[in-house]
Amino acid sequence: MKIPIRSLFTGKRAFIWVIIAGLIVGIAFMFAGNKAVKYTSTDEYCISCHVHPVADQSWKLSSHHDNKAGIIVHCAECHLPPAGHGMLFAKAKHGIIDIYGFYFKDSAQYNWPAKRKLELAKNFVYVESCVKCHQNLFPKTLTTEGENAHLNFMTSKAEVSCLNCHLDVGHYDPKNKHEHNLNFGATVAPNTQVYTEPTPVTTFANFTEKIPGTSASFDMIAIPGGEFRMGSPKNEPLRKRDEGPLHPVKVSRFFMAKIEVSWDEYLEFFKATSSQGRKEAEENENVDAISGPTPPWGAPDQGWGKGTRPAITMSWKAANVYCQWLSKVTGKKYRLPTEAEWEYAARGGTRTPYFFEGNPKKFTSEGFFRKIIGPDTATIQSNVVYKVNSLMQTKEPAAVKENPFGLKNMLGNVYEFCSDYYSPKAYSQFKKLVVDPRGPKRGQEHVIRGGSFKSDAKDVRCAARDFTKTKAWLVTDPQMPKSVWWYSDCSDIGFRVVCEVDENIK
Repeated sequence: MKIPIRSLFTGKRAFIWVIIAGLIVGIAFMFAGNKAVKYTSTDEYCISCHVHPVADQSWKLSSHHDNKAGIIVHCAECHLPPAGHGMLFAKAKHGIIDIYGFYFKDSAQYNWPAKRKLELAKNFVYVESCVKCHQNLFPKTLTTEGENAHLNFMTSKAEVSCLNCHLDVGHYDPKNKHEHNLNFGATVAPNTQVYTEPTPVTTFANFTEKIPGTSASFDMIAIPGGEFRMGSPKNEPLRKRDEGPLHPVKVSRFFMAKIEVSWDEYLEFFKATSSQGRKEAEENENVDAISGPTPPWGAPDQGWGKGTRPAITMSWKAANVYCQWLSKVTGKKYRLPTEAEWEYAARGGTRTPYFFEGNPKKFTSEGFFRKIIGPDTATIQSNVVYKVNSLMQTKEPAAVKENPFGLKNMLGNVYEFCSDYYSPKAYSQFKKLVVDPRGPKRGQEHVIRGGSFKSDAKDVRCAARDFTKTKAWLVTDPQMPKSVWWYSDCSDIGFRVVCEVDENIK
C-alpha cells in the first residue's frame, strides 16, 4: 500500500518531520559552527588579523613558545577563557571589536605599546586560562618569593591577575621581567663635570641647585607668598566632594622645583644611600648615614628611559628620605610640599579649573557622548600630559608649556606626593583665613596631586585630590615584609621638592 507523500506531512507526521528537520539543521549548524570556532581560533587565523608590530615575533620568543618542553601555548589558549567559562561569549565580543577595527579603524593609529601595558592587557588575557594549565601553583622549583606571590594571588584574586607578575611570558619583553633588579642604578653614563659645592642662595630668586659629589642639577623657582581660594567651587564641572568647601588660604613664600624629580637626580640618591645587598627592614649601621632604597623588583622606569623623565614608583617614604638626603648634602631645607603649597603653585595665580582656559566637560573623554564625538584637545594637550596624549607613559618636561609661575607638569605626567595626610574632610575645619595649613596630624595615606599620564582631564584640574593606596600598590611585591621603598603596582607616581626660604634671605 502506497502512502501519499502529502500525507507524510500532515497531522502528527508533520510534527515529527519538523522535529527531524530541526535536528538535522541544528546538527549541521553545530558542526559548521564548531568548525568555524576552531578555525577562527587557530594561530594562523589570529596572526592574519592581528598584524600589530612584533606580536608574532615576541610570541615565538616567549616561554609559551620557546621552552625546554617544546610545548606551544596557542593564541586562543590565553586570549580566550576555557570552554565553560564564557568562551563563546568572549569570542563573539572580541570578534565584533576586531571586525569593527578592521573595517573602520586605521591599525597604524593604534597605540600598540599601551595595549601591552598591564592595565589594558588584563582585558585580553584570562586568569581562568592561566589556571587551567598551571594547576599546581606550588611546584618544587618555585622560589620562596614565588610561593609568597602565589599565596597572595590565592587570597586576593579580585585584586591581582597572573599578568601582574608574568606579563612577559606570552609575548617576550625583557623590560617587563618581574625579578629582583640588583643592578638597578648601577650603570649610569658618567659625566666629567662633578659639582663640589651646592649653589649659594642669598636672594629670593630662581636658582639652579647643584648636588655636591654628582653631575646632577635642577632648577628651583621662587614662588612668592600670597592668598588664594583653595579647593573648587560647587559649580565647577566634574568636581568631587573632597575638594570643598572652598576656603581662603595664605601661603608664605618658598622655592619649588621647576620639574618633577628626574631619574638623573633620583639615581644619585639611590647610588649614594642604597646597598645592593641590603634587604627590607635592614637599617644602615652608621646612625649618621641615611639608609636609602633597597634594590627594586622589575624596572621602576618601566623601560621608558630615565634622564629628565620623572622618577617613578618610589614610595612616599622614599620620596621623604630623598628630601632628607638632599637637605643634608646641600645644607638647605628641602621637603615635600604641603597640599596648600602645591595647589597654590599649580594655579599660578589663576582661579579657573586649570591654569589655562578650558571647560573640564569639553576636555573629558568619559561619558557616552564624549566617546562618540571625542574630547576637545586643542588647548589642554600642549599644557598637560594625560590619558589622551601620553601614549600611556611619562614624557620629558619639554612636552608641555610652563604655568604662570614657570613650573612644568604640575598637572599630569605623574601624580606628586604632598606631605599632608589625606582626609576627605580636611577642608571642613577651615572657616576663616588660614596661614600655611599642614593638613591632618594623623592618617593612613598621604595626599597626591596633579593627576598623571593615565588620568582623564577631569582628574588633572588644579583642585583635584587623590591619595596613596599603599596596600593596593604593593599587591604583587613578593617580599616579606613588602618593600617600604618601591611600589610594585603603581607606575604613575613621583614627586617634586620645595625648599624653605632662610629667614635671612631678602
